[in-house]
Amino acid sequence: MTKFWGTMLGAACVLAATAAQAKLVRLEISNRAPIAGSFGPAGTYELISGKFYGELDPRDPRNAIINDLQLAPKNARGMVEYSATFEIAKPVDMAKASGFLFYNVPNRGNGRAGGDAEGHIRVVSGWQGDITPAAGRQTASVPVAHNRDGSPLTGKVLVRFWDMARGSTSLPIEAGYGGKVPQPHPASMDTKTAHLVRKANDRDPGSVIPTSDFSFANCTAANFPGMPDPTRLCLKGGFDPQYAYELTYIAKDPPVLGVGFAATRDLNTFLRYGASKPAAQNPVEGKVKWTIGVGVSQSGNFLRSFLNLGFNQGEDGKIVFDGMNPQIAGRQVPLNLRWSVPGGASQLYEPGSEGTLWWSPYNDKARNLGTHSLQDRCNATHTCPKIFEEFGSTEFWGLRMSPDLVGTDAKADVPLPANVRRYYFPGVTHGGGSGGFAVVARNAAGAGGCTLPANPNPTSDYLRALTRALADWVSKGTEPPASAYPTLAHGDLVLPTSQHLGFPTIPGAPAPDGRFLHFFVYDFGPGYKRADVSGVMDRTPPAITGIIPSLAPKVDGDGNETSGLKSVQARVPLGTYLGWNVQARGYYAGDQCGFTGGYIPFATLRIERVAAGDPRPSLEERYGTHAGFVSRVRAATEDLVKGRYLLPDDAARIVQQAEQSAVLAGR
Repeated sequence: MTKFWGTMLGAACVLAATAAQAKLVRLEISNRAPIAGSFGPAGTYELISGKFYGELDPRDPRNAIINDLQLAPKNARGMVEYSATFEIAKPVDMAKASGFLFYNVPNRGNGRAGGDAEGHIRVVSGWQGDITPAAGRQTASVPVAHNRDGSPLTGKVLVRFWDMARGSTSLPIEAGYGGKVPQPHPASMDTKTAHLVRKANDRDPGSVIPTSDFSFANCTAANFPGMPDPTRLCLKGGFDPQYAYELTYIAKDPPVLGVGFAATRDLNTFLRYGASKPAAQNPVEGKVKWTIGVGVSQSGNFLRSFLNLGFNQGEDGKIVFDGMNPQIAGRQVPLNLRWSVPGGASQLYEPGSEGTLWWSPYNDKARNLGTHSLQDRCNATHTCPKIFEEFGSTEFWGLRMSPDLVGTDAKADVPLPANVRRYYFPGVTHGGGSGGFAVVARNAAGAGGCTLPANPNPTSDYLRALTRALADWVSKGTEPPASAYPTLAHGDLVLPTSQHLGFPTIPGAPAPDGRFLHFFVYDFGPGYKRADVSGVMDRTPPAITGIIPSLAPKVDGDGNETSGLKSVQARVPLGTYLGWNVQARGYYAGDQCGFTGGYIPFATLRIERVAAGDPRPSLEERYGTHAGFVSRVRAATEDLVKGRYLLPDDAARIVQQAEQSAVLAGR
């Protein structure tokens, strides 16, 4: 058995691809090991990991859309080469495989393949070519674009800095959200070709810092101007954390990041259709009947762009994903751009929302974009998948989701096509909360750098049920549960102010006014292909030419949203569940707190509520006793199971959590 598994193969297993396997040249398996535990009827799983190598024909129309591919180095056959990491989790006994391959798009390189009780094959792979390789991280190696004469390609890059530690003298030149990534090196270390501005707030035009007062250098161990370093910015006198700083400079050697779309396409095409001899060369050969792509947040945006740019058709003309499930994703990923930062997240000046946002055709008159849909290309090639889209309240408040539903004029609902279902989770934070029924004190500490406690309202229980429903729709044609989301037609969407929302006045709690992230209209210049979020950003930073009107879901007297697919917690609330929160400190103090939703617990007893002046009924007034609360939870789970929005096992667990909770304990 030890010899069979071998945690590291003595030599990489190099797998040659045939012509039928698109342009995947070879697959190298570097590790093959059992996954701990057993997964129900599927039995034991093994994890296969390594690297795959591909090449792209820049003359193929299916590849030609990749920005700067024509400027990438080519091999002797005129092909552009790339490589990426992968992991495949599959049942050891492939007779127990379900026939499904679920491809989970990594988020900023984070993604692991694991066992699945339903026997699904699970796959992840690298696609983001600007991430530094590291253990456990999925990355891609993509070519660097050059001018046609071979000289370095240069252009302007913008990097913003804020909330730095007090006393910082030099900062890494990085960009993105969360795990930031190094930006391209300056073409010259002479700061006369750069521009640095200090801003008191995002509305401030800023004050220009003389070029003699900053350097591309490291000043942590040496006084200004420091030791020359193309990866760091040094400021004479140090950075003031009360301000934000915007650096623009001339960079060189842009990576052709759009190759990441093709790498994802070609790996999944190979695993699904690739026939090889001997059969062991494709670890899942002949066992994949259906494929579903799943992406969350940034990786959900990746799927939207993947479809929009035509990558759901393989080079052999066949469909790649039968089903697609972008979650908490409201824009496109800025990957197919020169000098792009695909790890961004709707922050100031970041591209991604300028392009096509709609599953069905919409005439974007407000931005003079014309009529487009994310499915224009797949409709033309008959390769559109069945789509489930899920998102929650924070996507309205912090990620500019409104135009996806009501267009850029906010005058009417944009209809969904027949192959798309939409499920909105009201009153949830980005990605959903921890669930359960913990009793949180009214004056509990805020979450992270936010003033309000973290929002516990969950989504994971319902995503499990919807994932099964999507699989049934793909494989059996079973009609999915009905879409559930707010619409203008039903009066669910209004301006994001207390008055229009109907938000209650809660003593000691913040109001929603001023927490909504504006949807700016950016002008990145003539080289920017707005509908496709592709091309070259000629104007950096972009000009802001307008603000798109945006709406948010209405709330009831408790401040809880009234429309969409309500969780058990939303149906039997313990407080007000918010898609917004308030930044407690730093440069953005008082604004929306990143992508974190807040929570304002109810008082337990009526006497406490009255003393606090809280207009929201207490838990005692709502449910009477602990048993009354549990009864309401049980009824909510039964209704959700009936609608196929919740699986029976999850319903039983939720009821047990309610029974074991301290809600009105002893009453």
